[in-house]
Parts: sequence; C-alpha cells; structure tokens
Amino acid sequence: MAGKKNEYDPKHPPLTTGEKAKFAWYVGRMAKRGLAGESVYQGDLEAKVDRILDGARERAEKDAKRK
Repeated sequence: MAGKKNEYDPKHPPLTTGEKAKFAWYVGRMAKRGLAGESVYQGDLEAKVDRILDGARERAEKDAKRK
C-alpha cells in the first residue's frame, strides 16, 4: 500500500467502506470455491474484484487531478 495517506499508488487505490466489504465478500467466495478444487471456475468473481479496483483507481485519479 501507499506509504503515506496522501500519496496515490495505482496498484493499491484507496477503497471506500462499501468497496472494502464487497472486496472481502468476493475474496471469501473465491476462497470457498478454491477449497472445492482447482477446476472450479472463478473468473466471474475475479472480474468483479477487478471492476471494484478499476472503479477505485478511476476515482482516486480523478481526485488527484482535482487537487
């Protein structure tokens, strides 16, 4: 994560509380599917996690430009 609170890191964008909750939910579901076996499809959950991170990244870049 970013070393300082005000410093923007594109690999780890700051998440809102709602985004953190969704992120944790999807990661938990991926872990549960992972226990079912390696052949279980997880692409749908990975796409949802990527969408959350992309949205947070766009919001952080927009906020950084405003400052």
